[in-house]
Amino acid sequence: MSPEPQRVAVVTAAAGVGIGSAIVRELASVGWDVVITDAHARRPHELADELETQHGRPFLGLTLDVTDFDAVGAAAAEIGEARGRVDALVNNAGFNELEPLVEMSPETWQRCIDVDLTGTFNCLRHFLPAMIDSGGGAVVNISSIAGWEASDDLGAAYAAAKAGVMALTRVAAAEVGRHGIRVNAIAPGLIYHDFLRRIYPDEFFDSYAERRTFVGRVGQPHDVAALAEFLLSDRAGYITGEVYGISGGVLPHA
Repeated sequence: MSPEPQRVAVVTAAAGVGIGSAIVRELASVGWDVVITDAHARRPHELADELETQHGRPFLGLTLDVTDFDAVGAAAAEIGEARGRVDALVNNAGFNELEPLVEMSPETWQRCIDVDLTGTFNCLRHFLPAMIDSGGGAVVNISSIAGWEASDDLGAAYAAAKAGVMALTRVAAAEVGRHGIRVNAIAPGLIYHDFLRRIYPDEFFDSYAERRTFVGRVGQPHDVAALAEFLLSDRAGYITGEVYGISGGVLPHA
């Protein structure tokens, strides 16, 4: 009997220091063949090389701008050629720029929608057919509690886009369930990484854990990665169309 083919997962915006990279590392650690995509020209290839050294098997890194519909299609074709299948997709690419709604530029609004929502659509549009051809699979879309929360901390464009990701998740789950594909979303609260220092002032972090979380700390990328790995696994085989908050209790949601 021939061995089972290794399952292939594609993760977007996966080569930085945040959630995407943590998901890649978590999936690699449990045996997935992970394709690392990122808009950065160099980093996905460097992470692929690092993981190959660590795990003793090849990983594929690709430069990809998820807002470019044709580029996503070309990446899907390249991955299909290189790996022969796609079993999982994590739509992690995101963008936010904090501007009050009454001062927000059209460029900020459009960039949030393009990356956070349209980028998710572009990847679903091109990778779901590959997953259907592979006989099924699972998708995790990274949304945000901003899609639920009424707050002036997070930005109207970002909140609107992430709420759209939640709705897109539910409709996609309904459409592709008959093909054996599950689609869920994760809505993180504040997940710390250094890039956030470019968006939020230092005082935003100073008392966040004490003021808002129930667990006395700020979230870390590996918290989201563990949930993503579970949702992509067979252990979550009866879970689809759901949005899971992961915020340390900042915004409990039923």
